[in-house]
Amino acid sequence: MTQRLNGDGELERRYRARSLWLDGVEGTLSPRPSLRGDTSCDVAVVGGGFTGLWTAYYLKRHRPDARVVVLEREITGFGPSGRNGGWVSSGIAGRWDTYAARAGNDAVLRAERTTYAAVDEIGRVVERERIDCGFEKQGMLAVATSEPQVTRLRADLQSARAHGIREEDRRELGTAELQGMVRIPGCLLGVYSPHAARADPARLARGLADACERSGVAIYERTEATEVRPHAVRCRGGVVTADHVIRATESYTTELTGERLRYLPLYSLMIATEPLSDGVWHDIGWRDGLLIHDAHHLFSYAQRTADGRIAIGGRGAPYHLSRPVSETSERDPAVLARLEEAIRRQFPAAARAATTHHWGGPLAVPRDWCMAIDYDRATGFGLAGGYSGHGVVAANISGRTLADLVCERDTELVSLPWVGHRARSWEVEPLRFLASWAIVRVLGSADRYEDRTNRTARRTRALSSVLPPS
Repeated sequence: MTQRLNGDGELERRYRARSLWLDGVEGTLSPRPSLRGDTSCDVAVVGGGFTGLWTAYYLKRHRPDARVVVLEREITGFGPSGRNGGWVSSGIAGRWDTYAARAGNDAVLRAERTTYAAVDEIGRVVERERIDCGFEKQGMLAVATSEPQVTRLRADLQSARAHGIREEDRRELGTAELQGMVRIPGCLLGVYSPHAARADPARLARGLADACERSGVAIYERTEATEVRPHAVRCRGGVVTADHVIRATESYTTELTGERLRYLPLYSLMIATEPLSDGVWHDIGWRDGLLIHDAHHLFSYAQRTADGRIAIGGRGAPYHLSRPVSETSERDPAVLARLEEAIRRQFPAAARAATTHHWGGPLAVPRDWCMAIDYDRATGFGLAGGYSGHGVVAANISGRTLADLVCERDTELVSLPWVGHRARSWEVEPLRFLASWAIVRVLGSADRYEDRTNRTARRTRALSSVLPPS
């Protein structure tokens, strides 16, 4: 374990307050040393989240003698990498038809299957590097509790079959098999995929950072990049010159000069209960390690944590127009109430459990909701991002792809349809903010209508151009 500096107590409390996961990290969260003065390297990676860390990790796997530097404004795992739902889950980040229009259906099917393999790849690294993050692969389950939700899940499954996704990769469950995984009152349908695992994302990110350091990567924390361009990253503590520069800043990209409209910073918020008793878990009947999400438009996604809590999340309130990425957007009483109600509705045995943590973080949503990886061999500048909530697996794929591109490795990864994909920027404010507001309000309104009437809401069609893929 890397020796940490003795941190300021207030800074430690700020970091731990960002999520249940960061709060539970053993040892100190005091930052690693900051950059002090100019330096040079072969590859400079901006961003100490999953994308940046995976890129650095695989670069050193391919070229052990490469000089790799990671620059992080706060601490590794501070951003969404240390705050998400802990879903190491398969599925493409984006719209199938958008990728297919550019690369063809077979290429998108290959990309989908790459996400299946990435779940296992992360598991192999966790085992190889002995990262204690509660990784448990038991798959993921989508559940429907109303007829409109049943219709959506079956339509999604039918579309998957048409695209070539096999039954062994995603299938409808019979009643007995569903009840053997979890007992949710009023559940009408379950769709299961084996390609998913639970993890504590902060421990995964922090453990990956330690693995990078063991391989010789230099990580500078509390080091803000003020300018990111080919061959140079200007920081408050100095300038890093490099043959290759990789921008791995996800939603924080919008704070860089000229990049404000690159993504929509859409907040996803979470809560966690206190640890539940064995009796409560017996009543719920929830298989340990199984990930569960419902089929609402503003869906909730949950995991049974390694220490016996329910950690559940969902899309949150729109960002603040004056400051799109801000810690003030990380908590919202209305979302808190909605998530507590989801626990009472889906897991009534846990209805009296106290909520111990409430947190959130910004997703980077491209205008077309499709992730992108790009690398210019002439300038050595690369980037990846726009995962729209699929970041744990997408970042691993991005890190491996960027490492292959930098090392000029002709692999399957570098020909996937998101490599070289580009989305147009979002509309200027306040239009982007209004799109964020509409996404939350319209989807929430549609859910309330469907729950009340058991009929499909049509109002989402009016905003199909800005709404996420179904």
